[in-house]
Amino acid sequence: MPQILLFPDPRPLVERLGAEFFRRAPTHPGVYLMRDAAERVVYVGKAKNLRKRLASYRVANPDRLRGRQLRLLNAVVRIDFEECADEAAALAREAELLLALRPRFNRAGTWAGPPRYLAWKETEAGLELAVLDAAEAGWQIHGPMGAGAWPLRAALARLLWGALQPRRGLAAAPAGWFHSRRKQTARIPRETAATRALGEAEARLRALFDGGAEEFAAWIRAGAPTPDCPFEVAAREADLEFVTSFPGLDRNAERGSGS
Repeated sequence: MPQILLFPDPRPLVERLGAEFFRRAPTHPGVYLMRDAAERVVYVGKAKNLRKRLASYRVANPDRLRGRQLRLLNAVVRIDFEECADEAAALAREAELLLALRPRFNRAGTWAGPPRYLAWKETEAGLELAVLDAAEAGWQIHGPMGAGAWPLRAALARLLWGALQPRRGLAAAPAGWFHSRRKQTARIPRETAATRALGEAEARLRALFDGGAEEFAAWIRAGAPTPDCPFEVAAREADLEFVTSFPGLDRNAERGSGS
């Protein structure tokens, strides 16, 4: 029988801003600034579709959101937004605001340093994951995120290998994938991904960085049946925990200019 919801999920932003605010938000790319009662900007984000992104903040489900996110939603009393010409302009404006304002609920991008972008693309050779210093044509990118891009790339490479190659396991993964600072591009060869399409994996990565962490985790588990080796089970769950709780995960993935 379906579980009966005795109490509706809290909606602190709907109560403060009104449902009409979310319905009238523009569907264009842009940045949004969340302010507290003292008018301080406490969070800056960007979106390829402002209405869709802001709508994701309407419900503060304590079972699905981390404590930091719940504290943010309970602190915000106003949201301002700026429309941008395109996604690249929104990404640049977000980076500028993060450095200038250093909002307390943002972690990535608030201090100047070498930019790092997690990047991926599907090629004739397979699905490639890399860490780039700047956006490059043909790549999907997420960031900037600094040095955290290296361990994130390593964890995603292992998870995708397990999902695309459930029978081979981590023992058959390319050497070096447990080292987060390995600079070579991680590639899952097309001929090894026999059970699941590389295109689906690429789409799941895009969804992960567009707020679909739970769906990504479910897809990984469905494609990687529980192996006999307890180490592999623990390694997979540790990687999933790291990836799905990575700071700034709700910042949308972007396309390289040549994609």
